[in-house]
Amino acid sequence: MKIDILTLFPDMFTGIFGQSILKKAEERDIVTYNVHNFREFSEDKHQKVDDYPYGGGAGMVLTPQPIFDAVDHLTAGLTTKPRVILMCPQGERYTQKKAEQLSKEEHLIFICGHYEGYDERIRQHIITDEISIGDFVLTGGELASMVIVDSVVRLLPGALGNTESAPCDSYSSGLLEHPHYTRPADFRGLKVPDVLLSGNHKNIEEWRAKESLRRTFIRRPDLLHTRELTDIEKKWIEEFMNNK
Repeated sequence: MKIDILTLFPDMFTGIFGQSILKKAEERDIVTYNVHNFREFSEDKHQKVDDYPYGGGAGMVLTPQPIFDAVDHLTAGLTTKPRVILMCPQGERYTQKKAEQLSKEEHLIFICGHYEGYDERIRQHIITDEISIGDFVLTGGELASMVIVDSVVRLLPGALGNTESAPCDSYSSGLLEHPHYTRPADFRGLKVPDVLLSGNHKNIEEWRAKESLRRTFIRRPDLLHTRELTDIEKKWIEEFMNNK
């Protein structure tokens, strides 16, 4: 996968792309990152990229020219158009399903804005996706794009050491992940559930499935509204409700 990021603050990405899974994925030639300062594409002699909004109002608006030219530069000669993602609090709410969808692409371009907003023509003629990571406003799109890049890259084949890690993540199955334990089996009198020490893999998988459903039922019951429950899941939920 190729990932291009358009930003006014390229140095913000130095640390995250040079650490942990993101760094290892690049070292394994699974992904390449390219961070571009779109100010360099401005035709203004002072390299301005923003201006006052027509009709008045507070704040400044990113002008279309630098963004259009930057995207044209990154897509010149390509036969397949990349996904061009606008980081915006007005966009669709980001989910694990969206991360899985984006992980199947070969090329992603992220546009990280600042100031009051974007010239609407950017949305209308360049963007394929507008994404928000939550119902709140950041000073720019950089942090949000880092979140998305991290969640997408870890899904690429070979990015994680254990191929079973990503499919077991919370939300990947539609449920929150079950509890985890490690050594020691008894820590200050706090013991690991016996089933996990039993060596009976069938019972362990059943325990994990039940605890995953229990955690979802308690913490995110909204995730169950559209889930087609199995008979055993219905039985477990009835048990949870009786024990509330």
